[in-house]
Amino acid sequence: MMMNKVLEYLNELFPNARCELNYSKDYELLIAVMLSAQTTDKRVNQVTDILFKEYNTIEALADADIKDIEDIIKPIGTYHLKAKNVVEIAKKLKEKPVCNDRNYLESLSGVGRKTTNVVLSELYNEPYLAVDTHILRVAKRLGFAKEKDDARAVEKKLMKLIPKDNVIHIHHQLIFFGRYHCKAIKPNCGNCKLKDVCKYEKKDI
Repeated sequence: MMMNKVLEYLNELFPNARCELNYSKDYELLIAVMLSAQTTDKRVNQVTDILFKEYNTIEALADADIKDIEDIIKPIGTYHLKAKNVVEIAKKLKEKPVCNDRNYLESLSGVGRKTTNVVLSELYNEPYLAVDTHILRVAKRLGFAKEKDDARAVEKKLMKLIPKDNVIHIHHQLIFFGRYHCKAIKPNCGNCKLKDVCKYEKKDI
C-alpha cells in the first residue's frame, strides 16, 4: 500500500519529529500557532521568546498596548492584525483558559481549524491533523489529494489513510518532510525514495 511505503520512509527520515514551536504554557502554544500563519516556526520562536518574557502572564498580555505587541512581532509579517489578535485572545483566555473545546478555541480571534487542531493534538493528545502548507504540498505531490483540494479536503483524505493511533506523530513527520525534504523550492528529489510515485518528480522541471 502506498501509504505504508510513505510511513516507513517518514520513520526512516524523521523518527523523532515533534512540534518546533517553543512554549511553556498552554496559551503560549495557541498564540504561537496563530502567529505562525504565513511565516516560519523559527521566526515565531524568535519573537515569542521576547513576547512571553515581556508579558509573562495572560493578564499582562490582555492589558498590553497593541503598538508594543506590534513592535515585538513585526518581523513575522501581518503584525497589525496578529498583534490585535494576541490581545483579544488574551482577554478571552483571562476569563476562560485554553481547554479541550473546539468551538471555544475557534471562537478566538485569528484561530481557525488548523490552529485548533494543533492545540488539541499537542496539549490533549487528540488525533487531529493540522494541514499546513507543507502537508498540503506533500499530499498533492504524492497523489493523496488533487491539486484543487483545499486544506479541509486534504485533511479528510489523509485521516482515512493514516492509522488513528499514530496521527499526531505522523502529522509532525509530514510537516518535517515538507519543511526539510520535499521543499517548495528545490526539493530533494534526487535522494528521495518516493520519487517513483511522486507526481512532482515526474513533471518536466
